[in-house]
Amino acid sequence: MVEYRIDRRSGVATYLQIVQQTKQALRLGLLEPGDKLPTAREVVEATAINPNTVLKAYRELEREGLVEARRGLGTFVRKSLGAAPADSPFHTELTDWAVRAREAGLEHDDVAALFTAVLEEHFKGDEA
Repeated sequence: MVEYRIDRRSGVATYLQIVQQTKQALRLGLLEPGDKLPTAREVVEATAINPNTVLKAYRELEREGLVEARRGLGTFVRKSLGAAPADSPFHTELTDWAVRAREAGLEHDDVAALFTAVLEEHFKGDEA
């Protein structure tokens, strides 16, 4: 099951953080069709956010066709995204790269900016 982490300083709306984290879990194969998302109550207890925020995120995911709400049962994954499972060899390579970047003195935002720049350079015109 996915565990949401809310960064209140990120400038990204809380419901969008939930949407983005769910999509990331779908891309990495951490969530698969048929899996149940945490209930709004569980997310609220873990993150101390408003239940309406969770419901807004789940409605957005449902609108995109990624999940479906089943009355009285919960919200379930309908389809997966991408093809980059968490156990991909790329994960290991990226982990090694991140460790080297940190050892070289780069901070989180430096690494994120560098990685984003490389992605933009090599994936021009591709949809994220």
